[in-house]
Amino acid sequence: MIVNFTKMHGLGNDFMVIDAINQSPVLTPAIIKQWADRHFGIGFDQLLLVQKPESSSAEFLYRIYNADGSEVEQCGNGARCFARFVTEKGLTESADIAVETKSGLIHLRLVNDDRVEVDMGAPEMRPDALPFIAEQASVVYKIEVDGSSLEIGAVSMGNPHAVIKVEDIASAPVKRLGPMLESHPRFPNRVNVGFMQVIDRTHIQLRVYERGAGETLACGTGACAAVVSGIQRGWLDEEVEVSLAGGKLLIRWQGGNTPVLMTGSATTVYEGQIAL
Repeated sequence: MIVNFTKMHGLGNDFMVIDAINQSPVLTPAIIKQWADRHFGIGFDQLLLVQKPESSSAEFLYRIYNADGSEVEQCGNGARCFARFVTEKGLTESADIAVETKSGLIHLRLVNDDRVEVDMGAPEMRPDALPFIAEQASVVYKIEVDGSSLEIGAVSMGNPHAVIKVEDIASAPVKRLGPMLESHPRFPNRVNVGFMQVIDRTHIQLRVYERGAGETLACGTGACAAVVSGIQRGWLDEEVEVSLAGGKLLIRWQGGNTPVLMTGSATTVYEGQIAL
């Protein structure tokens, strides 16, 4: 079987996107892992599947697979690429695109050219929602890693995030602490780890070690989680520019149960075919 796909990226966080409405590929973790290999396959951080919705409240079902073949609940950069993909392919004419994910409904809107605004829904801080093992919900948690005690924020944006404040983003111990926190026993389903430097109340720099993918050039849900944690800890205002290695995102959150709004670019790289 020949599978048509599109290679896309959001700030360098790259994706293989497949229309699984007009074709029916049967994928396994082994196949996804093979395709994700940057030397012997296509190479990507995540594989995105566009499918028919399971409920009448959405136009599409959005499924996300990491480079290691594991399925995850949410991907913000992928959501922006998803919106551009379904629009460019003529799969929708909607200005506001309702999309089902494993973590719930999200809304996507093309702003102009390659920029997309994503309503990511309200953040979730209850430990059992991440999941995260803690006696009670808190803005900051102490966690033991490699013999040291760290302070983290724990936020779910449909997927789990641990947020650490660092003084210098360039020298942040991403490669050392990222894998340790990702698989920390207090996060039963593993966790994405954000390393955040606060520049001022409206600007942060961020590096993210993603669950199942390692450090990526950008992480949309990671940017949302970092801003939410920074606002909760009193460091940031309601509108924040997030600088990542691959580019910039604008994140807005008014607190409480209001939705987090993320705006950024989505870029098509090329179209391709691969034998399944």
